[in-house]
Amino acid sequence: MLNLIPVSLSEANAFVAMHHRTHKPVTGHKFSIGCTENGRLVGVAIVGRPVSRHLDDGLTLEVNRLCTDGTKNACSFLYGAAWRAARAMGYRKIITYILDTESGASLRAAGWDCAGLAGGKRWTGSRRPAVDLYPPQMKYRYEKSVE
Repeated sequence: MLNLIPVSLSEANAFVAMHHRTHKPVTGHKFSIGCTENGRLVGVAIVGRPVSRHLDDGLTLEVNRLCTDGTKNACSFLYGAAWRAARAMGYRKIITYILDTESGASLRAAGWDCAGLAGGKRWTGSRRPAVDLYPPQMKYRYEKSVE
């Protein structure tokens, strides 16, 4: 049985560093949650402000990292819990991005909707990192909101 627990950013980042296949830990967050099975941490969600400044309206959060060790249903469990926590805090919308090669099944299972392709393959402009921080491929944005 899966259980929800609070985790610190340092705990969540340590889990991401150990298990995430494409991304590195983050520098900040609004909150992080963990998922345990039989007392063992099997997944984390790190939720913060939207990376896109155009979506950062003060009422929207982004799941910046979601990472599990492959435990069945842990991803959808964490996506659902992230939305419930954000909603309880007064946020009206939550978003996340997945690679175009990922299915999105966990997000759909948690009741999130696909908003379509988002962004380009790489950051552009003067603030872009010298080295890609994630795979240079298209992404889909998923979201859930109060309607």
